[in-house]
Amino acid sequence: MTANIMSLGGIAIAVGALVDASIVVVEQTHKKLELWQRTERREDCRAVVIGAIKEVGAPSFLALLIIAVSFLPVLTLEAQEGRLFTPLAYTKSLCMIVAAVLAITLDPALRLLFTRVRRFSFRPAWICKATNAIVVGTVHSEDRHPVSRALIRAYGPIAHWSLRRPWLVIGIACAALAATVPVYHRLGSEFMPPLDEGTLLYMPSTAPGLSIASAQNLLQGTDRIIKRFPEVDRVLGKAGRADTPTDPAPLSMLETVITLKPKSAWRRVPTWYSSWAPEWAQTILRRITPDRISQEQLVRQMNDALQIPGLSNAWTMPVKARTAMLTTGMRTSIGLKIFGADVNTIDEIGARVEAILAPVPGARRVFAERAGTGYFLDIDWKRGEIARYGLSIDEAQTIVRNAIGGENVTTTIEGRERYPVNVRYMPDFRSDVGELRRLPIPTPGAQRQISLGQLATITAAAGPAMLRSENGLLAGYVYVDLAGRAAKGYVEEAGRRLAQQLTLPAGYTISWSGQYEDMERVRQRLMLVVPATMLLIVLLLYLNTRSMARTLIVILAVPFSAIGAIWFLYLLGYNLSIGVWVGLIALVGVDAETGVFMLLYLDLAYEQAKRDGRLRHRADLREAIVQGAVRRLRPKFMTVATMFLGLLPIMWAAGTGSDVMKRIAAPLVGGILTSFLLELVVYPPLYQIWKWNAEVKRPLPSAQGEYANESDVEQAIRGDALSV
Repeated sequence: MTANIMSLGGIAIAVGALVDASIVVVEQTHKKLELWQRTERREDCRAVVIGAIKEVGAPSFLALLIIAVSFLPVLTLEAQEGRLFTPLAYTKSLCMIVAAVLAITLDPALRLLFTRVRRFSFRPAWICKATNAIVVGTVHSEDRHPVSRALIRAYGPIAHWSLRRPWLVIGIACAALAATVPVYHRLGSEFMPPLDEGTLLYMPSTAPGLSIASAQNLLQGTDRIIKRFPEVDRVLGKAGRADTPTDPAPLSMLETVITLKPKSAWRRVPTWYSSWAPEWAQTILRRITPDRISQEQLVRQMNDALQIPGLSNAWTMPVKARTAMLTTGMRTSIGLKIFGADVNTIDEIGARVEAILAPVPGARRVFAERAGTGYFLDIDWKRGEIARYGLSIDEAQTIVRNAIGGENVTTTIEGRERYPVNVRYMPDFRSDVGELRRLPIPTPGAQRQISLGQLATITAAAGPAMLRSENGLLAGYVYVDLAGRAAKGYVEEAGRRLAQQLTLPAGYTISWSGQYEDMERVRQRLMLVVPATMLLIVLLLYLNTRSMARTLIVILAVPFSAIGAIWFLYLLGYNLSIGVWVGLIALVGVDAETGVFMLLYLDLAYEQAKRDGRLRHRADLREAIVQGAVRRLRPKFMTVATMFLGLLPIMWAAGTGSDVMKRIAAPLVGGILTSFLLELVVYPPLYQIWKWNAEVKRPLPSAQGEYANESDVEQAIRGDALSV
């Protein structure tokens, strides 16, 4: 199911980018046909369409290809993060590759096939008019479209202002980027985004030595407390372990699976709109601010109700817990592993670590596992006495094992059920050490019986309840149940305290495990793959543009988008996780696409002005840039709008899997917005500085011609833009 969710998420994220190339081709074709109609249609219509497609075909193909390439780091993920996000990466990459191929093959063919400028003429007139409206249509100028007119009227003065103050605009953009750095450092870090499973797993721990009857009473008591909460549907508790090596849970660790009711049946909490908004409005507003108790609040209330002496609580979810226990051995989100050669020393270090970490904020409970506090009966055989009565060690141990532990002698069949029949001494004969000493041991031939106390010394002793070993060393675990704090921030603060207050004996080491171990693995991999992917994107851009200046201008969209992505994550309260990094990686490709399209229209306007010989003054360069930025705003706005429309359903979604997809879509939403706005404001002055110093700059001629000086040219340009 998770793979299907990720695949659908990849399609949803790719929807907006799939049509971007088609939008650019359609807009360029219409622009050329508009100019063709103004020049009295001197050329063939098909030649005009083919020329328009050639101008934008290669950049459109490159933009979609870069989006596909940008997901290569996701394909290199391994373990559980790879299984979760690889379907999304494959889905989006394949969609982008197919869209890139169709943009230069099928789309031009359809454009030539269905583009018609000659109008039909037949009777009746109303059918002819309808046919022309549907089949032929009318190529409208951007200046006449109401939405385009409003956008150009709003953007025109901003573009002129930025072109007159290029260094100020660039400085403001750099200041905004610098102000984002502290916000980035305030974001928490976690391994995986939360995935609401609809169930909770309550795993309290007690000290070793708990009897079966006490474990049963404790389990039933905690289950009754949990069932009192109205959000709980069913409670299923387990103590001990099954006869399988996949569930090595000791009797001191309880497990309770809590099945929750649907969110619509949870308790309501007052919100900012509860007192005044009508029901229809609350249906919309609760998508933004839920009016039901959150799962974090529910767990907090359950944890407060289960403060039982001797019980150390831990809360997680079943699938998440099983995955963590299989990969790292931890049953909490993070924990410490202590390695050494002696169990008692490991227990002492664990107790000190527990005391040091207890005051660190962000954890409900810190619990050090006591591996050396198990209780046992040691039977030390007197070999001389055993030989005296003609017994062997194996015979004596077999009798004790069967009498105390029991032996399955048969199986009873109850319909489809099978139950083993176990035979052993009654509790009165094995309840304490004194009774065990009187346990009769038959001699060979069953001629007489000797008490166990005559053949062995029986003593009660303490020892390891369970031995863990990793990499050839004994290990002990310290569990940390995090609540309301990111794993990375907690580990950093806890690590500083441990470095200051904990001194380890020679031969003993500690290491963080759980989420932190997974985070470090992913971080090391992405630190290699992401820079390599960025270099590949830069290489593709350079091979297409043959200009390092153009390539750097396009790449500038990445820091522009980081501003909105980081601030949006901060406002939503999201931590940095694998899901967020997948969204940021996807944002790199989208940034390159928007930068390519913005630079494309500036280049087209510049080359047209150069062919017409209109680059005599700095004002002429500004006029060309205005034509490419302001007059071609509609296709840029449409490409960004389609991306937003593809992402909004994800941000609006609710239910299983939505939390993960929101972490992927959030940086895209915020990043695309700021990237688009800053590209509109910063790209024109950057382009002006580059072109003026690299190609256009020359001594200004004397005041001649249509305008007396450069300021008159600028005034005429501004007046022309405002007259739209």
